[in-house]
Amino acid sequence: MDNNASKYWQANVRLVSILLVIWFVVSYGFGIILAEPLNAIKIGGVGLGFWFAQNGSIYVFLGLCFYYASQMNKLDKQFGVSED
Repeated sequence: MDNNASKYWQANVRLVSILLVIWFVVSYGFGIILAEPLNAIKIGGVGLGFWFAQNGSIYVFLGLCFYYASQMNKLDKQFGVSED
């Protein structure tokens, strides 16, 4: 594998790793580990910990998917492999 392709792959894996850590912290950390302290904060009559466990992690996942797509478009253009 040439150097440019290796750098592209490293940047892609780094981006995916960061986004997976964020998703893990939100879904597991906020939804399970920190659920009790977060439940002191109410949103729509339910605790914030419950909200993260039921809805928040899904919304964050969707946001991360859109962010990943936009960052990959930038990365593709940077390395000259865009579909445009």
